[in-house]
Amino acid sequence: MFSKSNIIATLLGFVVLFVGGYVFYTFLIPDFYALHTINDAEKEIPDMAFIAIGCLIQAFVMASLYSKWSGGNHSAKQGFCFGAFIGLFVGFGIGLITYGVMDLMDLTGHLVDGVWSIVFYGLAGMVISLAYGKFSS
Repeated sequence: MFSKSNIIATLLGFVVLFVGGYVFYTFLIPDFYALHTINDAEKEIPDMAFIAIGCLIQAFVMASLYSKWSGGNHSAKQGFCFGAFIGLFVGFGIGLITYGVMDLMDLTGHLVDGVWSIVFYGLAGMVISLAYGKFSS
């Protein structure tokens, strides 16, 4: 659980999740989400420390699950598929439940976020897989 390969995979996964989310939501698509937001519950100034801790926890859980799931076989494709599976759970599973119980975004916003989650977590899974392939003991 706290092996060298798991720690490195966690840290690299964290970089993808933290930087990728920041770039995507801040610079690439903020206008889209502004159009599809129903009730803006976003903080005026996000607490980056809590965002970073959350991304670190996600990366650790993904790296730990991937190490058990992979069976010792590490490839970019396998890592992307693993991450995309997590993205499907987060983006569409949790996203559609959120749509059903909260008025944060319209359905289009949730669906686009679901697609983004598959790609986003897929990339994180790919980096985690490549880290395991490179640093496995």
